[in-house]
Amino acid sequence: MATQKELNISPVGRVEGDLDVKVYMEDGVVTRAHTQAAMFRGFEKIMEGKDPQSGLIVTPRICGICGGSHLYCASSALDTAWQTTLPPNALLLRAIGQATETIQSIPRWFYAIFATDMANKKFANKPLYDEVVRRFAAYVGTSFQKGVTASGRPVEVYALFGGQWPHSSYMVPGGVMCAPTLKDITRAHAIMNQFRKDWLESIWLGAPIERYMQVKSWDDLLAYIDENESQRNSDLGLFVRASLEFGLHKFGQGVGKFVAYGTYLHKDHYQKPTVDGRNAALISRSGFFDGTNYSVFDHMKIKEHVLHTWFEDVPPAHPWEEPLPTPLPSQNLHSTDFGGKYSWSKAPRYMDYAAEAGPLSRVLMNANPDNLLSHQIYDPLFGDVYKQLGANVFTRTLARLHEAPRLYTLIDEWLRQIDLNSEFYIKPEEKDGKGFGATEAARGALAHWIEIENGVIKNYQVMAPTTWNVGPNDDRGNPGPIEAALEGTEIEDPHDPVEVGMVARSFDSCLVCTVHAHDAQSGKELANFKL
Repeated sequence: MATQKELNISPVGRVEGDLDVKVYMEDGVVTRAHTQAAMFRGFEKIMEGKDPQSGLIVTPRICGICGGSHLYCASSALDTAWQTTLPPNALLLRAIGQATETIQSIPRWFYAIFATDMANKKFANKPLYDEVVRRFAAYVGTSFQKGVTASGRPVEVYALFGGQWPHSSYMVPGGVMCAPTLKDITRAHAIMNQFRKDWLESIWLGAPIERYMQVKSWDDLLAYIDENESQRNSDLGLFVRASLEFGLHKFGQGVGKFVAYGTYLHKDHYQKPTVDGRNAALISRSGFFDGTNYSVFDHMKIKEHVLHTWFEDVPPAHPWEEPLPTPLPSQNLHSTDFGGKYSWSKAPRYMDYAAEAGPLSRVLMNANPDNLLSHQIYDPLFGDVYKQLGANVFTRTLARLHEAPRLYTLIDEWLRQIDLNSEFYIKPEEKDGKGFGATEAARGALAHWIEIENGVIKNYQVMAPTTWNVGPNDDRGNPGPIEAALEGTEIEDPHDPVEVGMVARSFDSCLVCTVHAHDAQSGKELANFKL
């Protein structure tokens, strides 16, 4: 007879917010999972009736890690609503801010959030385990310390232009509120070069960036790792070899659908911001990938479902059309009925599909060979990786790490393109209307929708990458991406379900972590601990 167990894992992230996960197991395999965002914050309600530019101050406080991404979206939404004109310098400095915030998150997330799980005793019988522990163990690992320290360098560049990080407000409709000097540009180059020297090449790649950028396929990557001892023993080399040895490529597949809004608007192609002109101006491309075919991204194909949320029921709707969320009366909140309402997160859908957002989605869009414009990234590596290995804990993590050399190169190029003798801001004319601003935060697709009426905000909707990934079932009972990725996962030890944590953390959900494990039949608590 099959043995059934239930694990209540609360919460599962290591960052901020609260994410609870309940998994149902049969003979040690997850057969069903539910993700529960357990905190209501109400930023969209806060915005109602406020001055349209309130989003520049309020929304960066949504997240202490990707506040710059929210600022990017808030300013961009007003650009499209007010039909501003953006100087090339403004587009460059916005891109630099977004990219420095994202690249700093890569080593910080890898060492502090994800890689410490590779030092779990589950893998103690593997040949590479001792080396993984020596480098990746929390706090004491040699690479842990160096990587986390180096991660602070790029946001020093952000602060040079933004005044501070996090929670800056230097991006505004019409441009940016800064006027850098040659000294600022020189210092920014020096800081990024230090990041390259201290971590990116010396510890992570074991080779010059230019050599790594030649990797175009899965076989190329394996050959790169075996090319010499420096590359084989780099942290990238260790991560790839250990991941395959530990079997991280064998679980956490997910829904098999991917969405990316794209980011980094080219300085010469988005000086007159419009929603319709955004896709063609992107450097890192947008799109939807169903596992086989690509389609052009259209934000009007997005709807949010609330049937399984602790909000009043409304039909699925596009963010411009949906009302501000209304929480249910308190006596109806925090239900544990997973057939009913069980989360504060809405359930976004693209063309009615649950879709994964994040670095894997981004690199898949940049692997699309069709409809490529000269200023856009084409990088075929993950098109081949996906064909060879599919989506899983390993490929999702590798995608995030793969972005670091590319971002370094882009930041270096953009710093060189700033014209200190040209303008950085053009004052816009305020007006009523609707706006859409989007980007790719470190964790994935992020967008703000605004409707302005009588000079104040009538409706403001924020859809974060974590909303895409941790969202609950939709109106048809289809699971969200993390819920789906957990299904089929083998749990070796229900007292230490590290596999569940690795799946969730491969998405880098912005939501923190205590585990309550229960036997479903007896109700006995098996364990109560922190992941």
